[in-house]
Amino acid sequence: MRISRRTLTAAGALAVVAIGTRVHAGSADEAAVTQAVADLTTAMLAAEKAKLEALVADQLSYGHSSGAVQNKSDFVDVIVSKKTVYKSINLTEIKVSVVGNDAIVRHTWDSVSESGGKSSAAHIGVLQVWAKQDGKWKLLARQAFKT
Repeated sequence: MRISRRTLTAAGALAVVAIGTRVHAGSADEAAVTQAVADLTTAMLAAEKAKLEALVADQLSYGHSSGAVQNKSDFVDVIVSKKTVYKSINLTEIKVSVVGNDAIVRHTWDSVSESGGKSSAAHIGVLQVWAKQDGKWKLLARQAFKT
């Protein structure tokens, strides 16, 4: 069996997304949502404003396990201004379910972050709602909860 560089590259990219996760990506949309989740995590770690803004919907409702809720502007500002700096984010047990132009994602979130000079670790459950807008998957809502 011959394996082309293209096939090897694609397999490598998928492996990077799936490391440490259980991915249920039976359709192209499920795979695209899984990739969007990974891209958002990468953008949060890198504090990349343009990527964060491109990956979240204008109507974003981002709920934390503390009960705090942020809109798009607040969510992006806290990360880009480095009020919160994510040192590591590890998502596991990722489950993706696509229903039309919407997707439900559940996962476990383990992170280390720094805020106000204090370091903290989090182990929480997360529910995300993604919506396909203009052909791209965007985070519409997120709610974290204590496990």
